[in-house]
Amino acid sequence: MSTLTENKARDLVSDLEHSTIRKIITMLVPLMVAMYVVAYIDRQNISFAKLQMVSSLGWSESAFGLGSSLFFIGYLIFSVPGNLILSKVGAKRWFALSLAAWGIITVALAFTQSLTMFYSLRFVLGLAEASFYPGLIYYSTQWFPTKYRPRIVGFLVTASMFANMIGAPLNGALLSMHGIMGYEGWQWLFLMTGLLAILLIIPVMAWFPISPTHATFLTREQKQWLSQRLEEERRQESDKSVDTLFKSLTDKRVLSLALVYGFICFGAYGISYWMPTIVKSFGVSDMTNGFVNMIPWALVMIMLRWLTHKPERTNNPFVNVALPMFTSAACLIGSVWFASQPVISFAFICGVVLSVFAIQPCFWNLTKFLSGASAAAGIAIINSLANLGGFFAQNTIPLVRDQMQSATAPMVYLSIVMLVGGISTVMIIKWLQRQREPATAAPMPGH
Repeated sequence: MSTLTENKARDLVSDLEHSTIRKIITMLVPLMVAMYVVAYIDRQNISFAKLQMVSSLGWSESAFGLGSSLFFIGYLIFSVPGNLILSKVGAKRWFALSLAAWGIITVALAFTQSLTMFYSLRFVLGLAEASFYPGLIYYSTQWFPTKYRPRIVGFLVTASMFANMIGAPLNGALLSMHGIMGYEGWQWLFLMTGLLAILLIIPVMAWFPISPTHATFLTREQKQWLSQRLEEERRQESDKSVDTLFKSLTDKRVLSLALVYGFICFGAYGISYWMPTIVKSFGVSDMTNGFVNMIPWALVMIMLRWLTHKPERTNNPFVNVALPMFTSAACLIGSVWFASQPVISFAFICGVVLSVFAIQPCFWNLTKFLSGASAAAGIAIINSLANLGGFFAQNTIPLVRDQMQSATAPMVYLSIVMLVGGISTVMIIKWLQRQREPATAAPMPGH
C-alpha cells in the first residue's frame, strides 16, 4: 500500500513538472525565438549589404571587412557588463532597450556615407547586441531546470538557422528594391531590418514576465514546484571556484572553453559572411542568391531537430564538438577542389554549414561547472571572448581575398583554421576530463 502511495505521489510530481515546463515553453519560448530571429537577421544582413555597398561607396573588400568585424569588438567590451546589468534590472526592460538601440543603429547604417561612420556604427551595434544572446540564456536559467536547458539552446540555434533561411531571400528581395524612392538596395536592407527590431519592443514590454513569481500563467503549485527545483539545483551545482566575476575571468576552464567556442564562431561567421559571395560567383542574380542560401540553413534546422531530440545524442564531446571541426575543414577543401562545378561545390558548402552549426547545442554540455550566481558572468565571458573569432573571420577573410585575388582562397584559409580548431579542441577536452572533479554538476548553456 505504501509503495502504491509513493508511486502515486511521484506521478503527481511528474505531472506537475511536465505541465509546468510545457506551459513555460509555450508562453515564453516563441517570443524568445522571435527576438533571436530578428537579432540574427540584423547581424547577418551585412553579408548581403556587401554585395552592393562596396562598389556603391567605392570601398575595398578589406576596408569593408574591417568595419564589419568591429561589431565583435563592441560585443566583447559590453557582453559581460550588459549581462550583469540585465541580472539587476530585469530581462523585460533590458531586452526592450537592446531592441530599440540596435534597431535605431541599423536604420542609421542605411545613411552611411564614409568609412568612419560605418566603423562607428558597427562598433556601437556590437555594444547594443552584446548582452542579448547571453541574456536570453541567463533568462532561461531562471525558468528552466538544468535538464531542459539544452532543449532551449536547441530552440535558439534553430531560430538562428531559420533567420538565415528566411533572411537570405528577404535580404535578396530588399537588395532588388534598388532605386525605389531614391534609395539603393543596401539602404532598404538596413532600413527594413532595423524596423523589425523596433517593432518587437511592444510585445516584449507587454508580455515578458520579470520572474516566475510574476508569471500570471503559472498556478501557485507550479510556481512553488519550480522555485524549489531551481533552488535545489543551485545548491547542488554551485562551484565555489567560479562564484565571482574575477574568478570566472581567470578560471582556466572558462578561458579554454572560450578558445574552443572561438574556433566555432570563426567557422560560423566565416562561412555565413562569405557564402553569399561564393554563390554570387556562380553567376546568379541577387534574388536567386537569396533563395540558394536558404538550402543549407533548412538542412541544419532538420539536423538540429534530430540531434537535440534525445539528450544522449549530445553527450560525446569528441564526436559532437571536435569531429565536426574536422569534417568542416574537409568540406571546405572539397568546395575549392570542385569550384568549377557549382552544384558539387555548393554541396560541400552545405556540409560545412551542417558541421559548424551542429556543434553549438553540444558545446555547452562541457560547461558543467557554471551555475548559480556565476552563470551571468561565466556565460557572457565565454560568449564575448569567443566572438572574437567572428571579428577575425570577418576581418581576415576579405584580406585573404584581396591579397590572393581569388574567391576560393578564403575557403582554404578557413579550412586551415578549422583544422587547427579541431586539434586544439581534442586537446582541451582531454584536459578538461582530467580536471573534472568526482562530483560534477549539470550543464549550463550560453552563444
